[in-house]
Amino acid sequence: MRPLPLTTVLTVIIAALGLSHSAHAVDEVSSKANKLAQRLLIVDTHIDVPYRLQERWEDVTQATPNGDFDLPRARQGGLNAPFMSIYVPADMEQQGGGYELANRLIDHVEAMAARAAGQMALARSPSELKAQQKQGQMSLVMGMENGTPIEGDLAKLSHFYNRGIRYITLAHSKSNHISDSSYDPVRQWDGLSDFGRQVVQQMNRLGMMIDISHLSDDAAKQAIDLSSVPVIASHSSVRAFTPDWERNMSDELIRLMASKGGVIQINFGSSFLIAKAQQWYTDFAAARTTFMSEQAVAQDDPATEAFSLQYRIDSPFPFATVKDVADHIDHVRDLVGVDYIGIGSDYDGVGDSLPVGLKSVADYPRLIDELLKRKYSESDIEKILGTNLIRVWEAVETAALR
Repeated sequence: MRPLPLTTVLTVIIAALGLSHSAHAVDEVSSKANKLAQRLLIVDTHIDVPYRLQERWEDVTQATPNGDFDLPRARQGGLNAPFMSIYVPADMEQQGGGYELANRLIDHVEAMAARAAGQMALARSPSELKAQQKQGQMSLVMGMENGTPIEGDLAKLSHFYNRGIRYITLAHSKSNHISDSSYDPVRQWDGLSDFGRQVVQQMNRLGMMIDISHLSDDAAKQAIDLSSVPVIASHSSVRAFTPDWERNMSDELIRLMASKGGVIQINFGSSFLIAKAQQWYTDFAAARTTFMSEQAVAQDDPATEAFSLQYRIDSPFPFATVKDVADHIDHVRDLVGVDYIGIGSDYDGVGDSLPVGLKSVADYPRLIDELLKRKYSESDIEKILGTNLIRVWEAVETAALR
């Protein structure tokens, strides 16, 4: 997920106030958690580096002062296999240009791997990923966020598979020609379009994972039912903690997805984790709209920006913590079992709304430490960190080969 406008505003506000991960005290991480992070496979199914580089290029194979991801921090955190998100804004459905942008973002990922040859490599299959891990390389996998670049042409779907895309989030913040979106009140298809159903079936044939994050409930249910293999939610959390927010997954959807072997990859954004953060966005939006109306100013007006800064001072944003992430994991475990949970952090995609203790890819050991405190076994932690997702990917690939 890329930041929606309010998240973008929050990032600007926090930066202006000098608030960052360094401003929050966090507990020390145990030696065991650090060792597990380095030993176990960590797969994160949603990191928004490519679009970050499109907006402001940096060499993330070196340490960077910006963003949530770079190679040194990823090594520190034990990250083995980040899925680089090929994010295409929802507006491109109408404006055009999504196909071209997606290809440019794939170029960014290929360039990353080339600049760090021997340290990073593109992974197109679970077997390639495993071979790269044995060689000590970080595996760069790609998932596409928003099916807009398919442009109604299944040949373009095959093109993206051939370029290395291994999952597609069928829609983003607006409904498109494939699927309705959880963010969009207009439900033009009542789920999936007829072409969207063809896309799901063709993805099954190609061996590409279907991602139901961002979809309306009806679309997600239809995708799960139609797919002959397990599906994923690449960066979603649990709706029980954020009632009435359709972007997160309901217990019903989690049960349905798990019944077919799929996994929910928990999102780290504070607004995905706690209702207070959700409410903060709602209250801020209402207050800002009122201010702009009364003052007859636009959103990008300096007066509006000054109002936003003052609002953040008067009403501090309620950051989630690593404990909240673990609470979501607990919920899914208690609901359907530990075999259906993974992590899809949304690093570089949710601005500075990340939880205290999980501010970058260096911080996975903090989540491991919290799970150890909650008496998760090492084998269960291993599943959550990556092997559950690999199981789904292998099942999707095997079915396609058959």
